[in-house]
Amino acid sequence: MLPLTAAVCAFGVAVAAQAPGRGQATPADPKASTYAKPAADNDTLTAVEGIKVGHFTLAERPTGCTAILAKEGTTGGVDQRGGAPGTRETDLLNPVNNVQIVNAIALSGGSAFGLDAATGVMRWLDEHHIGYPVGAAGVVPIVPAAILFDLGFGGKPNIRPTAECGYRAADAASEAPVEEGNVGAGAGATVGKSGGQPMKAGIGSAAIKLPNGLVVAAIVAVNAVGDIIDPLTGQVVAGTRTEDGQHLADARRLLRAGAPRQSTGRPGENTTIGVVATNARLTKVQASKIAQMAADGYARAISPVHTPGDGDTIFSLATGTWDGQVNYGTIGALAAEAMADAIVRAAVKATSSNGLPSARDLGTVPARFRQ
Repeated sequence: MLPLTAAVCAFGVAVAAQAPGRGQATPADPKASTYAKPAADNDTLTAVEGIKVGHFTLAERPTGCTAILAKEGTTGGVDQRGGAPGTRETDLLNPVNNVQIVNAIALSGGSAFGLDAATGVMRWLDEHHIGYPVGAAGVVPIVPAAILFDLGFGGKPNIRPTAECGYRAADAASEAPVEEGNVGAGAGATVGKSGGQPMKAGIGSAAIKLPNGLVVAAIVAVNAVGDIIDPLTGQVVAGTRTEDGQHLADARRLLRAGAPRQSTGRPGENTTIGVVATNARLTKVQASKIAQMAADGYARAISPVHTPGDGDTIFSLATGTWDGQVNYGTIGALAAEAMADAIVRAAVKATSSNGLPSARDLGTVPARFRQ
């Protein structure tokens, strides 16, 4: 278990980084703060240079957390839409507020209890001297976080991610292609709860690479009230099933028909949480706009979405490792595309669990994702 540490609640005036010396902060661990160039065949979030991802999945019940680590100087933003969010440090990302950088993002199952995972990520960063410099006091790691509700899935609800989960996820983070499916924050994720016959989903990731070197990518844990839809074809990939459980019912049809089975889920017991990242250099204001535009990816690939029963949240990260020039509106449009693809992958990479089938079991994996 992790040792407990005192929490830093707030700080005011920014303190410039200083060279190491008496009464000054220890420099960041070079090994932990170094990021290798992504492999050419990487089509996940870590295709963005300056990003590492790690998962930790609990063995006792399907739940877990995911840590997204970012290189020094990465800017960030956030967009929150659903009616039941569970978040941490989102006010800090408001462009009017002082701190301009983000060190990591923590995504977790476990409902509000899962926010403890961010403390573990902070602990890991602090041990490696990575964070917002506060002079002789060292560093304060900046780790916004969001959670989804999976307490009712697959075991005792008091089994949930803790600070240790976040620490282990951060310690496991690497530039390798992101593992997808029933892992990390997506281990207990389900979808299609609007009709009472849900399916298993998970965590998915996707990247878009342009010939000029720009990369925009996404990662998302999908635990939605609604169905997952392939935006290229309109096909339902995973979601609420017919009463016999053998086929997809299509929540859109149920909604239009006024079907008695249709609902928008119980408040607070769902939520889709994700991150979009780019290697472009963006200001905090621009990064915030990217997060907002990326929410269109949710709307393209989930129906219904942003309901009172969801706490849908998207973070954005800009590492600035690419020196090219591009309109940030283009990055936002690509972020929505990458997010939509990542959502579909969260369904097609999932496997059945605790009596719930996956898209693979129902034979609903879109042709473009079959291998």
